[in-house]
Amino acid sequence: MTIGVLAFHGDFAEHLDVLKSLSVQCREVRSLADLDKVHRLIIPGGESTVMSRFLDESGLDKEIIKRVVQGSLPIYGTCAGAILLAKKVTGKNAPRSLKLIDMVIDRNAYGTQAQSFQTELKLKGMKKPLPVAFIRAPMITKVGEDVEVLASHNGFPVLVKQGSVLAGTFHPEVRGQDAIHRLFLCI
Repeated sequence: MTIGVLAFHGDFAEHLDVLKSLSVQCREVRSLADLDKVHRLIIPGGESTVMSRFLDESGLDKEIIKRVVQGSLPIYGTCAGAILLAKKVTGKNAPRSLKLIDMVIDRNAYGTQAQSFQTELKLKGMKKPLPVAFIRAPMITKVGEDVEVLASHNGFPVLVKQGSVLAGTFHPEVRGQDAIHRLFLCI
């Protein structure tokens, strides 16, 4: 199994480092040919409008949607990646999303770069809290009934799953945490 990480923009290198630490075969994805060679995909944090434009211009958006709908591409989005997976995006300069998970997400709702923070989250099914970073993070404001909430912060979902789509508004990879990546490998 090969895990792809969208590597056009954002913190893709950190995701690749976490995957390598787990001895998982992984590769950067920048084209349709790259996407054809992976069995799962991570869309990292970064600038969601730039990433949305890249997905559209490269044609990756249509192929990702097709493969997720067919059930052949589990996907995990962190921060900007979660924004791109949402059914509806609100907030200033909201990008066009892939609409792959039934949630409403508010872009940059936790504030500016200066308002970024670290905290520990209690994840469903895990005994120890997980230290994570929220960096210019979006906020999930609503989820559909088929969406499972795996973690919350201050009453709002921050890690959700629907079918083979996993979305988190925080960054476990910047602290080298591998628990969410391990969870993604089992979806």
